[in-house]
Amino acid sequence: MTATSQSVAPDNIASLNTISTPSRSLGREAWSRLIRNKASVLGMFIIGFFILLAIFASVIAPKNPLELNGGKRFLPPPFDAGATNIKSEPEFLLGTDSLGRDVLSRVIYGSRVSMVVGFLPTMIILLVGTTVGMAAGYLGGKMDNLLMRVTDVVYAFPDLLFFIIVMVALRDTFIGKMMNGLVLLFAALAIVNWVGVARLVRGQVLSLKQKEFVEAAHCIGATDFRIMTKHILPNSLGPLIVSVAFQIPGLIIYEAILGYLGVGLRPATDSSSFFITSWGTLMLDGQSAINSQPYLLLAPALCVALVVMAFTFLGDGLRDALDPRMRGTQ
Repeated sequence: MTATSQSVAPDNIASLNTISTPSRSLGREAWSRLIRNKASVLGMFIIGFFILLAIFASVIAPKNPLELNGGKRFLPPPFDAGATNIKSEPEFLLGTDSLGRDVLSRVIYGSRVSMVVGFLPTMIILLVGTTVGMAAGYLGGKMDNLLMRVTDVVYAFPDLLFFIIVMVALRDTFIGKMMNGLVLLFAALAIVNWVGVARLVRGQVLSLKQKEFVEAAHCIGATDFRIMTKHILPNSLGPLIVSVAFQIPGLIIYEAILGYLGVGLRPATDSSSFFITSWGTLMLDGQSAINSQPYLLLAPALCVALVVMAFTFLGDGLRDALDPRMRGTQ
């Protein structure tokens, strides 16, 4: 009997050690799944590249984006000089526009607007949408009906038409001139885009407020505000993070559309301004010069496509990484 117990003991100890070994946290497990998704990693590298490009645009840009070079209109890039009879110059890697300004420098500075438009309005959208959705789902009753009817009214507005009307009507007002019109653009984008977040959060709250941990918090005397912020909201972050990853490229596309229609960022006249131009405005300039200088249109269009693709890849990866049904399957 002693020999048998001695031979079994190591196996029992090994199994006990295996059972007592703490498992990885949900955050680490989700991160591990995310970095195994090659498309998501590629998306993160592209997003990081454009963020650095926006922050250090004044250092990276080879020229002043507002500098006029006389007699150097519509210069082609050096690598495509054979396509036209116009002589190119190596210092202008993507050529020049109708006023002789360096296209590459203007594209680099344009990344600032797109990155800011992608992230800052999203913060406002998250704040408003989360607050409305949390209050509607948790309080219920008449408050839920009131907030959801307001949400339905705002949701009924056609987004793009609303943006165009706001930008055209208020373009010459005080708020329309602040930061070359960027503040007005933030407000226009945030006013109607919070409804999706509000509906998402409300659905999460309705499914979570009947859970045992919420009832336990009620039993120990926790306030409604503490329950919403400390218990329900952290458990709703997964879908919210995925929603943000898909919200940002949509805002970047809206800004590019408004700039292409000529109702986006106001033209900057001071080179010390942080926001000088946008990719949408550059595409508007390139549309009229597509035959003379195609890279004036192609370069910003390619940048918009890359950023949108990167956020889409990241959103897909986050959706899979934060899905509880994926635990233990990879």
